[in-house]
Amino acid sequence: MATQDRCCSCHGDAPAPKTAQPEPESLREEVLPLAAITAIYVLALIFHGWLKQVAFGWGEYLVFIPLYLASGWGVLRSAGRNIFRGRVFDETFLMSLATLCAIAINQLPEAVAVMLFYRIGEAFQEYSVKRSRRSIRSLLEVRPDSANLLVDGELQAVSPESVTVGSTILIKAGEKIPLDGEVISGTSQIDTSPLTGESVPRSVEVGETVLAGTINKTGVLTVRVTKLFAESSITKILELVENAQSRKARTERFMTTFARYYTPVVVGLAIAIALLPPLLNFGSYQEWFSRALILLVISCPCGLVISIPLGYFGGVGGAAKQGILVKGSTFLDDLAAVKTVVFDKTGTLTEGVFEVTEVVPHNGFTESELVKIAAQIESLSNHPVARAVRDAYGQSLQGTSVDDYQEIAGCGVKGKLQDRRVIAGGDRLLHMENIDHPLCDVGGTAIHLAVDCRYAGYIVIADRLRDDAVSAVRALKDLGVDRTVMLTGDDRTVAERIARTLDLDGYHAELMPEDKVDRLEQLLRQDGGRVAFVGDGINDAPAIARADVGIAMGAMGSDAAIETADVVIMTDSPSFVSRAIAVGRKTRRIVWQNIGFAIGIKGFFILLGIFGFATIWEAVFADVGVALLAILNATRIMRSA
Repeated sequence: MATQDRCCSCHGDAPAPKTAQPEPESLREEVLPLAAITAIYVLALIFHGWLKQVAFGWGEYLVFIPLYLASGWGVLRSAGRNIFRGRVFDETFLMSLATLCAIAINQLPEAVAVMLFYRIGEAFQEYSVKRSRRSIRSLLEVRPDSANLLVDGELQAVSPESVTVGSTILIKAGEKIPLDGEVISGTSQIDTSPLTGESVPRSVEVGETVLAGTINKTGVLTVRVTKLFAESSITKILELVENAQSRKARTERFMTTFARYYTPVVVGLAIAIALLPPLLNFGSYQEWFSRALILLVISCPCGLVISIPLGYFGGVGGAAKQGILVKGSTFLDDLAAVKTVVFDKTGTLTEGVFEVTEVVPHNGFTESELVKIAAQIESLSNHPVARAVRDAYGQSLQGTSVDDYQEIAGCGVKGKLQDRRVIAGGDRLLHMENIDHPLCDVGGTAIHLAVDCRYAGYIVIADRLRDDAVSAVRALKDLGVDRTVMLTGDDRTVAERIARTLDLDGYHAELMPEDKVDRLEQLLRQDGGRVAFVGDGINDAPAIARADVGIAMGAMGSDAAIETADVVIMTDSPSFVSRAIAVGRKTRRIVWQNIGFAIGIKGFFILLGIFGFATIWEAVFADVGVALLAILNATRIMRSA
């Protein structure tokens, strides 16, 4: 039988408002120069014909060369640095070579356009990465700000880092517990959701341990510190997130992988065209060198450089229209490759709201009598289980008189109703009162009732499943996801019931945050695609950070989980996980269409260039035309995602 400790609700308090993150200074520094370069470039295109006649024909160079260096200096520098490091054939080398060849054949606007579009795409990519890496800053907000240190009977507000082991601290109702310690005075009810994520808190009394980062809800506690702040529970969670993020492998950018094979082929082909035909007396070196330059311009990956980022950004925008925030194009690739989805339970698959799911009367009592007696005896309790019983009763309890009322920490309540002695609580309370009762195994928290020492039955209280939880798991399986697993800090019996109801492939219960990360590590080491973790609480942040794709429930989720996550579902509906994966797969499909289209068209014009049928105008069409068509295809993601 699953019996949980009694305490007041931890979810009644309004969540702290989410503060808007300031725009990074580096982003503003990037946008302003790009805007200026773009504006000057557009003006230069408008007056291109006039510039060719200025300064004896050098006017074009005086305008476009500075624009080229301003927009492409980073690419040129990166290409040079990589050459010295032995990494020659990447996209920066190919773009540098192609644009320099474009300048050599007097196509300066083309050279500037490639570099400018590439830099704009990189700016958006960098912004997305910076946005998704703010998790540590957000997590630091959950750290306790101060500790009330008792010194010679007086309270001193000090930093938790300065408190030593053995010191005595006082924790008032509503305060965060700043350090791990042992209760030496007082009783209270502790909100453990920051560490466990579970909505049913627990009661503590003298001799029990309290953990840093949890919240003291009702009484005043005097605690003897047993661990330094650097060794406390909340600090360990912060370290878990930092370590998980440092170990989280990022998907290699497609252009880098593609260029590794594409660039040497193109460069080798251009060299062969420039040298071999003249050596075999099939024309002059000048003729074939010109064809080789045209080939390099045709081969420039401008269409790919533009359409691939825009394809991914289209996917990000299309997902946003559905209430799914994807914090970077990289995570769309990861979503497309997801084969295992791991869920937290409370607040993710369930609502974190308790309700009566079953009433089992005994010894002649009826269901309605049992619920009424339970609601009356629980009328003075603020525990979420008590509220669930009162909600199930659904009638006014005004005028209810409970004499000799007593709430027993961790067990239940007892008192007198109309001269009848009533107890309501867990199995432990029945044993304390020596009341005979049948053994039972329920899928939730059971409130046992006894009236005048006679067992009356029990009421099952369970966390309510989200309306779309069943369909969410089914949709994932329809998409071809291999495994769905649940990791929870809740009782094993409750977890088994939820897993069976949702038809999950596996579950692990009674886990602390570090245990969730360990279990997730095991899944990550197994073959079969990427692993996504879906959670909502601060305790889920380490697992969210460590997963290939971290997904947070955004409407009610904690700031820490949202900021740590790669994907945020703004509606708190688990069914949107399958939608996010579908968007990732569609984005990937359209991006590959662009890749195939661009390479096919470029391949055709490369053949024309080799045989001398393609002039520079065909080269420009092959480059810019393919880019424009690829952009149009990429916008389909935004319209239909």
